[in-house]
Amino acid sequence: MATPNNNQYSEDSIRSLDWKEHIRLRPGMYIGKLGDGSSADDGIYVLIKEVVDNSIDEHMMGHGKKIEIKISENKVYIRDYGRGIPLGKVIDCVSKINTGGKYDSGAFQKSVGLNGVGTKAVNALSSYFCVQSFREGKTKKAEFSKGELTQDYTESDTEEKNGTLMIFEADNTIFKNYRFIFDFLIEQIWNYAFLNSGLTIQFNGQNYISKNGLKDLLERKVDTETILYPIMHFKESDFELAITHGHQYGEEYYSFVNGQYTTQGGTHLSAFKEAFVKTIRDFYKKDFDAADIRASITAAVSVRVQEPVFESQTKTKLGSTEIAPGGQGMRSFVGEQLSKVLDNYLHKNPATAEALLKKILQNERERKDMAGVRKLAQQRAKKANLHNKKLRDCRIHLNDNKDERYYSTIFITEGDSASGSITKSRNVESQAVFSLRGKPLNCYGLKKKVVYENEEFNLLQHALDIEEGLDNLRFNKVVIATDADVDGMHIRLLLMTFFLQFFPDLVRNGHVYILQTPLFRVRNKKETIYCYSDEERQRAIFKLGGKPEITRFKGLGEISPGEFEDFIGENIRLEPIILSKETSIEKLLKYYMGKNTPERQEFIIDNLYIEKDLALDEKNETPIEEEAA
Repeated sequence: MATPNNNQYSEDSIRSLDWKEHIRLRPGMYIGKLGDGSSADDGIYVLIKEVVDNSIDEHMMGHGKKIEIKISENKVYIRDYGRGIPLGKVIDCVSKINTGGKYDSGAFQKSVGLNGVGTKAVNALSSYFCVQSFREGKTKKAEFSKGELTQDYTESDTEEKNGTLMIFEADNTIFKNYRFIFDFLIEQIWNYAFLNSGLTIQFNGQNYISKNGLKDLLERKVDTETILYPIMHFKESDFELAITHGHQYGEEYYSFVNGQYTTQGGTHLSAFKEAFVKTIRDFYKKDFDAADIRASITAAVSVRVQEPVFESQTKTKLGSTEIAPGGQGMRSFVGEQLSKVLDNYLHKNPATAEALLKKILQNERERKDMAGVRKLAQQRAKKANLHNKKLRDCRIHLNDNKDERYYSTIFITEGDSASGSITKSRNVESQAVFSLRGKPLNCYGLKKKVVYENEEFNLLQHALDIEEGLDNLRFNKVVIATDADVDGMHIRLLLMTFFLQFFPDLVRNGHVYILQTPLFRVRNKKETIYCYSDEERQRAIFKLGGKPEITRFKGLGEISPGEFEDFIGENIRLEPIILSKETSIEKLLKYYMGKNTPERQEFIIDNLYIEKDLALDEKNETPIEEEAA
C-alpha cells in the first residue's frame, strides 16, 4: 500500500488569485450557471443584467430617463443618460473589486447592486470590454480584454449628454457556442419597464415603456377576456401589487425587489402568500384552505428595501427579513400593506368580492372531488416506481440541491429504439430517460383528474415530482426528444398540451425544451460533419469537396449510441419552449388542439409546404446513402 506523500501539500500549494483570475476560474460564484443562451438565466443574460442594473439604479435616484441597448453579432452596447461615472474612477469602477458608489447609502438608498462586483465580472468574462463616461462636457474611455487593461484613453472634451456607455463581447472560451435569444431579453427589458414608470428602454431601435407598472405586467401575462375579475392594482411608496384569478391550474407569481426580478422568490414573496391567505380568511370570516384561496392566482408584487440581502450574486432570491437594517420585519410590513389595501378594495367592490368567493368555493369542490382519485393514483404510482420500466433515472436531481452541479435533465422519448439509443449514450449521473409507449392522450379540455387516471401521465408527473408545484422539481431541463416527422411533431404537441394545461409553470419558468438532432451526416475519410438542416448539409458538402458520403437520419432510433453521445453531451442543441406573453395559454390550446375551425384550416393551408426530394443534391449530383450506421 502506497504511503501518502504529505510533502505534496506545501506552501507552493497555496495560491492567491487576483480578482479577474478568480472570476474567470469560478464564474458560477458571480453570474450563476454559464449555459449557451438557451435558458433565460444563462450567464450571458446575467452579464447584460449586471450592466443595466447600474443604469436602473441611476434612474431610481432621479438621473436619466432613457437606456439604450443594442446587440449586433454578439457585441452588446448599453448606454444610459445618468450622471456618468466620475472620470477619475472610470477604470477603478470596472476593474477594482469592491469599488463602487453603492457603499455610500446616501447616493444609492435602495439600489440593486451593493457589492461592487457586477461590472467587474462582465469585464473579466469578456474578450472585449469598453467603458466610457460622459460627464459635464468631458469624457473618459478605457478598453479591456479578459479583465486586462489594453487601452487607456486620455480625458477629452465631448458634446455628448451625461451618462455611461459600456460595450462588451462575452468570451467564447467560457461561454461556448452561445447565442442570444431576444425573447428572453425582451422579457427582461419589459420587467425593468414595469418597475420603473417613466423610464424608456430602447432595444435594437424598439422602445419599451410602461405607464401602469405591475398592472401592465399582468395584462401581458393573462387573457384579460377570461379573468374572473378586473386586475386589482395597489401602489404605495415602497410596495406595489397586482392580483387577479383565472381558470388555469397552479399559481403564477412575479416578484421584485428594488426593480430586480427575483425569479426564485424569497422572503417578500413568502410574506405576500401568507398575508393574502390571512386577509381573505379575515374578509370572508371563514377558514378556507390556503390552496383553495391561491389556486389559479396570477400576482405580481414589488418591494423596495434598504440594503437588501440576496442569497447569491445573481440576486434571484431575497433573503432579507427586514425592510431596512434594524427596521420593520418583512412579514409584518407586507402583511400590513396588503391587509389595508385589499380589505378596502373588496369592501368597495362587491362584484369582485363575489367573483373571488365563487372561485374559492369552486376550487374547494374540485379539490375534494379529486381527493379519492388522487389517493388511488398515488398508490399505483408508488408501486410502479419500484419497477418503473418507463423511467431510467439518474443519480443526482435538482431537488437534492439547487446548485448548478445538481442540475439534471430528463429526456421524454417515443418508442424503444429511440429511448434505447439515448439510454446507452446518456450520462447516468445527471441524465434520465422517460419512455412513452406511443402517442399520449390528447388532454385538451379535460379536467386535472385525467393526470391521475391516465397511468402514463401519472407516472410522468411522479417522475418529475411536480404534483405540488415546482419546489420539488427533480430535473432542471425537461427535454422532449421525438423524431422530426409528422408523428414526432404530433407527440410534441400532445406533450406540450399536457404541460401547458396542467403544469404551465414548468413552461413559463423555462424548463421545457425540444432536442435538436442532426438530419444528416456528411463525411469523407478524414472528417465527419453532422448537419441539422439542409443549409448546413450544403455547407458541409462544399467544405469537404469531392463526393462525400451523406447519410440522412430518418429517426432517433437510427442514430447509433456512439454518435448519440455527442448530441446529448457538451454539444447538445436544445430549443427552448418560449411562451409569447401576448398569447394566452387558453387561446393557444384552443387554436391548435380544439376542433378544426375554418381559421385553423386556413392557417394549415397557408403554411403547407412540400419537402424537397433530398435523395439527390442538384448542384453536386451526390447520391445520399439512405441507410444509417
